Amino acid sequence: MAEALIARLPQTITATDINPRRINYLKKKYGIKTAKNNLEAFEQGEIVILAVKPQNMAEVAAELALRIKRAKQASQLQNKLIISIAAGITINYLKKKLPRLPIIRAMPNNPALIGAGITALARDKRVKHNLYKKAEAIFKTVGEVVEVPEAWMNAVTALSGSGPAFIYQTLLALIEGGVRVGLPKKVSAKLALQTMLGAVKTVKETGRQPEELIAMVASPGGTTVEGLKVLERLKFKRVLVEAVAAAAQKAKNLSEKWAQ
Repeated sequence: MAEALIARLPQTITATDINPRRINYLKKKYGIKTAKNNLEAFEQGEIVILAVKPQNMAEVAAELALRIKRAKQASQLQNKLIISIAAGITINYLKKKLPRLPIIRAMPNNPALIGAGITALARDKRVKHNLYKKAEAIFKTVGEVVEVPEAWMNAVTALSGSGPAFIYQTLLALIEGGVRVGLPKKVSAKLALQTMLGAVKTVKETGRQPEELIAMVASPGGTTVEGLKVLERLKFKRVLVEAVAAAAQKAKNLSEKWAQ
C-alpha cells in the first residue's frame, strides 16, 4: 500500500524502511528521497504516514514518542500530521503513544495499486480542516475517499478492505464454471473478467440498483433464472454477507488486541 502511494507522489515522499534492500528498490524505481531511520523521516515530513504492520506499531511509535517529548514548544509539532494505515490500530491507541499530534486513521484497499481503490478516513478532533484536506488529496491519488466515524472502521475493513479478495474469489469461481462447461481457461478468464467489470460499471454509471439490473437479465424461464435458483439454493448471497460479518468481527478482535 505504501508503494501505491509512493508511485503517485514520488517527488514529495521521503521514505524509510527496516529492510535496506526494500528502500533501495523504492529509491531506484521511483527516485524518492530516503532517510536513514524513522526519526530522520519524521523530522523531514509534514505528513507522516505509518505504513507498518500492526505488530510493529508499538516499536515505531515509541521511537517517535521520544522525539515528541523533546519538542520544547507545541508549535514545533503543530504542522505535523500522523496518518496510520495499520489495520486494527485505533486513534486512541496512537494518541496515547504519540501525544500532542493530530491523527488520521486510514483504510485503503488493494485496487489502490492501480489507482482504483477506495480509502476510508477517520480523524481525531485535533485534525483541522486544512490538514484533513491534505490527507484526502494524498489518498485521492489512488482512488476515491470517504470520511467515516472511527466506530465504522471495523465494518469498513471487512467490506472494502477485505472485499476485493471476496470479489477475486467470485471471479475465480466464474472462470472455473466456464471451464467446467467446456471453455478453454484463457477464453473463460477473458469472458468472466470483462463480464464482472462490465456489470460493476453498469451499476455505477447507470445508478440503477442491483435488483433492477438482475431483473433485466433474468428473463422468465431463461438460463439466468436457472442459475439464480442454484445461487439461492446454495445461499450465495448469505455466504457473502457472513464473510463480511466474519471479517468485521476479526477486525474488532484485532482492534481490541492492539488496544491492550
